[in-house]
Amino acid sequence: MIIVFGSLNVDIVMPVGHFPQPGETVLCSADYLSRAGGKGSNQAVAAARAGAKVAFVGKVGDDSFGRRSINNLKNHGIWAAGIGISERPTGCATIAVDAQGANIVMVAPGANLDATADQVPDEVLGEKNIILAQMEVTPAETLSVLARAQKLGATTVLNASPAAHLAEEALAHIDYVIVNEIEALQMAQGFGSTETDAQKIAAFISKKGNLTCIITLEAKGSVAAREGSVYAVDALRVDPVDTTGAGDTFCGIFAACLQKNMNWLEALHRASIGASLACLAMGAQTQTPTLEDIEAQIESVPAPQKIS
Repeated sequence: MIIVFGSLNVDIVMPVGHFPQPGETVLCSADYLSRAGGKGSNQAVAAARAGAKVAFVGKVGDDSFGRRSINNLKNHGIWAAGIGISERPTGCATIAVDAQGANIVMVAPGANLDATADQVPDEVLGEKNIILAQMEVTPAETLSVLARAQKLGATTVLNASPAAHLAEEALAHIDYVIVNEIEALQMAQGFGSTETDAQKIAAFISKKGNLTCIITLEAKGSVAAREGSVYAVDALRVDPVDTTGAGDTFCGIFAACLQKNMNWLEALHRASIGASLACLAMGAQTQTPTLEDIEAQIESVPAPQKIS
C-alpha cells in the first residue's frame, strides 16, 4: 500500500492569455474551473489511477471544500478514513494558466497546516508499504512521519515541494527525493553546493544524503542520481494545455510503479511519460493517466540512459 501524507486543496483554475504584471487586471480567456487539488491529493489520485492501493492521511476543514476533497479521493478508490477535521478552512489554491500551459500558483494552506505525524499509525509503516509525502503540510510533521516510516521499514519518497530547507540529518530518512530544477538548486545551495547543472546537482544531493535524487526538467524529461551514477530520461513530446499537475503525476506514478515491484528505473521511465500525458487537459487531475495509457506510449520514449 502507498500511504500519502499530504495536502488537500480545491483549485480555482483561471485560463489567461498572459500573466498580469503588478497593478494589472487581466480577464480570463475562458471560464474558470474549480477542481480537486493539493499536491497530496494529486499524487494520491495519480498513484490510484496507476493501479496502486492508496490510503490518505491529512486534514480538511468542516466545509464544502473539505467534503468535496474527501469524496474525490473516495471516488478514486482511495482509503480516506485517515483524514481529520480542522477548525481551519480547507486549503485552496488559485492557479493562473497562460496560453502556453505555464502556470502561477498561490496556495492558502488552511487545514493542511494542522495535519500531524501522529495521525499516521505505526501499523501502516511496515516494510511492504511506501510513504509518499510533500511539503505543503508543516515540514516538521512530514519529516517526523518519514523518520518513523524508515525506522519501521517502509520505503520513503519525498517530493520536496514547495521548497523548504532540509537539515542534513533529515536526508537520512529519505530513500527517494523528487524535486524540480528550481527546488533542486535551492536544496543544493542549502547544503553548500555552488553547482548549477542539474546532473551535477542530482549527484551532489544523492551523495550528500545517500539516497536517490530525481530532478524533473519539464519538457526536457528528468535526471536522476543513485550510488554514484547519473541517469537521464526524456519526456514524451506533447502540446501542453496545462502543466499544473505534471510534477504530482510524476510522483504518484513513480510510487505506484515501485509498489508494483518495478525497479526504480522502470518507475522513472513510466513516471516521465505519465507526467507528459497529464498536461493534455486543464486541471491537475483531469487528465491523470492510467498505467495502460502509459504502457501504450512506452516505446515512444527511450528507457533511462546512464550518462555518468
